[in-house]
Amino acid sequence: MKTRKLGSSGIEVSAIGYGAMSFADFYGPTDEAASHAILDMMRERGVTHFDTSNVYGMGRSERWMGSYLARNPGARSEFVIATKAAISRDAEGKRLIDNSAAHLEAELDKSLEKLGVDHVDLFYVHRREADRPIEEVAETLAKLRASGKTRAVGFSEIAPASLRRAAAVTPIDAVQSEYSLQTRAPELGLVQTCAELGTSLVAFSPVGRSMLTDNPVRPDRIGDIAFLHSNPRFVGENLVANLKITDAFRALAAEMGEPAAALANAWLLTRGEHILPIPGTRSTAHFAECLRGAEIMLSAEALARIDAVLPVGWAHGDRYDVTQWIGPERFC
Repeated sequence: MKTRKLGSSGIEVSAIGYGAMSFADFYGPTDEAASHAILDMMRERGVTHFDTSNVYGMGRSERWMGSYLARNPGARSEFVIATKAAISRDAEGKRLIDNSAAHLEAELDKSLEKLGVDHVDLFYVHRREADRPIEEVAETLAKLRASGKTRAVGFSEIAPASLRRAAAVTPIDAVQSEYSLQTRAPELGLVQTCAELGTSLVAFSPVGRSMLTDNPVRPDRIGDIAFLHSNPRFVGENLVANLKITDAFRALAAEMGEPAAALANAWLLTRGEHILPIPGTRSTAHFAECLRGAEIMLSAEALARIDAVLPVGWAHGDRYDVTQWIGPERFC
């Protein structure tokens, strides 16, 4: 597995990592054994970048990584572990974003306990609290890094302007954002700003929540996946249109002799040396297809053919619904 730098931290990570939201039944039921099989495969294939959060499965994703490390002494050094905090609930159970120093450190401490480690390699602010100056939050991250509880720091779903403000306080090693052939908004400033500031852009949902694979979620399966049931790109006529358009991408991948997921990840890796895709899946077979992307060298002709079948702006529907947009910063 090829490696890339994680911001200015000095840490090297695998070019393709793993997003552990899939440990939390987000796209369908799974169990601890299946999740541990993914971790086994990561070690076998040299995949080091493991991305989780305190809210994935209400801590279950972190606990299952913790149980794996407990059962495999010495495995900790084979992983670059990233986790996140900031998404919380108020007394009435309503979703809120808390970027206070007390909350972030307390949640990081809980994550360390669940993971069974004395530090993580990367700690993110999962969502920005709009009314709190981001400079204050960056200072909190700098203190957590200095404390040794995390080696690197980052933000998830922030705008380029916010990144610049935070980076003026302390180096920001990573920004996480949805980025794929289906979601190209980061190219309108975030990709460029990350490159300029030496910040890695960690691309989640690199296969478009299945749309860029050979086995996309079709109408008969939507009802079983709560998030997609209300996601505009997977609803009604939008889903029908998106499946029809991406059929051409699947046909192109087959013509090239590659899985569609491999082609989608390979495309992302051409966007810059600072781009780090983190596909998530419950299946080792599908994960292998994603990892194949790190081995594919796309020619200028191949890239042009991909752009021809999936031109910028092809997707029908927004990437989030109204409630899903609470937290992420829009910047274009």
